[in-house]
Amino acid sequence: MKSQNTTHATEFLLLGLSEDAEMQPLLSGLFLSMYFVTIVGNLLIILAISSDFHLHTPMYFFLSILSLDDIFFTSTTIPKMIVDIQMNSRVISYVGCLTQMSFSVLFACLDSLILSVMAYDRFVAVCHPLRYPVIMNPCLCSMLLLLSIFSSILDSQLHSWMVSQLTFFTVIEIPHFFCDPSQLINIACFETPTNNILIYFLGAIFGGVPLSGILYSYARIVSSILTVPTSGGKYKAFSTCSSHLSVICLFYGTGIGVYFSSVLSPSPWESALASVTYTIVTPMLNPFIYGLRNKDIKRALLKILSRPT
Repeated sequence: MKSQNTTHATEFLLLGLSEDAEMQPLLSGLFLSMYFVTIVGNLLIILAISSDFHLHTPMYFFLSILSLDDIFFTSTTIPKMIVDIQMNSRVISYVGCLTQMSFSVLFACLDSLILSVMAYDRFVAVCHPLRYPVIMNPCLCSMLLLLSIFSSILDSQLHSWMVSQLTFFTVIEIPHFFCDPSQLINIACFETPTNNILIYFLGAIFGGVPLSGILYSYARIVSSILTVPTSGGKYKAFSTCSSHLSVICLFYGTGIGVYFSSVLSPSPWESALASVTYTIVTPMLNPFIYGLRNKDIKRALLKILSRPT
């Protein structure tokens, strides 16, 4: 290893999902369609919430932030991959790689934190309905949003600093479709246990803590719903959380799947394929989950679509 050139790398090669030339047009069309659906679906959710006065509540405020975050999250990876396939070029500069990694970590962390804030919102709505307007006031909502953004930026900068301290070979091939921090650590010249410990520590803090808050909130919600005497009351209480709970299961289920695939699977290609679900499929399905399972969103979307041009 010492005999190889370990000067500071100026560019990387993103190998993508497949090196088969016949698969490239299919992959390009597939991901372009998924990206289009993601953008349109999340924009419709944002438009529906902003145009309907009845949806100007904390829950839908955070939902609009989640949709906006999903748009940015997918935009950090998919356009670059589509352009690479169309131009038959897989090169990304060192600065561009760090920038892409920084933004992908930022928006992924913000996604997790916004979901935890929405879980707290549902906890207050179900367990303290009479005090809900007082507790979830605009000041608290703004503070929770700012705290989530600040924490996401901190997580992103810590990942960027950690990767910037690594040394790479002159020519680096990344077996992924974007600059994933775990992949960059694996292909560094001198992999140290400290880097792996640090990245898992950051994942435990910025991913585990929000997940713990979500689990605690829903444990309290379930215990509160069980005390409701009538089945109709239980159904009404649970229906207020069903869409959000579905999104949480999808987001964390795929995220945990990516984590275990990178730890247990020796193949980086399997990890890349697992990341597709986490970074592309989940943001694409979120608007469908809220649009199809939430009556208020459906009503607002129908109003928009039925307006005369």
